[in-house]
Amino acid sequence: QVQLVESGGGLVQAGGSLRLSCAASGSIFSINAMGWYRQAPGKQRELVAAITSGGSTNYAKSVKGRFTISRDNAKNTVYLQMNSLKPEDTAVYYCNAQGVFTTAQAMGVMTVLPPIDYWGKGTLVTVSS
Repeated sequence: QVQLVESGGGLVQAGGSLRLSCAASGSIFSINAMGWYRQAPGKQRELVAAITSGGSTNYAKSVKGRFTISRDNAKNTVYLQMNSLKPEDTAVYYCNAQGVFTTAQAMGVMTVLPPIDYWGKGTLVTVSS
């Protein structure tokens, strides 16, 4: 079983910064991509930023130039540095891990299991005007 634990959310004034972290734990062999999604009240969940194991990144247009995603593959951790925050960035931010390969041991043989996607429970970011 894999768990994603987010941290770093909170209340900040417009123009301020926050850094979110998400650590994946469990019998992880590798993770293809990790990313952040957000969901504001009354709106659908949307992609904020994602990063592959090779370091390729993808950002929503609304956060390009303000947010930076990074990743520590050795620690299975992804970060989101958020600068120049705006009230419209207020949302619950969810960590996502796509293509998580885990391992299982049986009779001394390690097996890599098929990949599964996982979600964190979310961390609230509130930006006041």
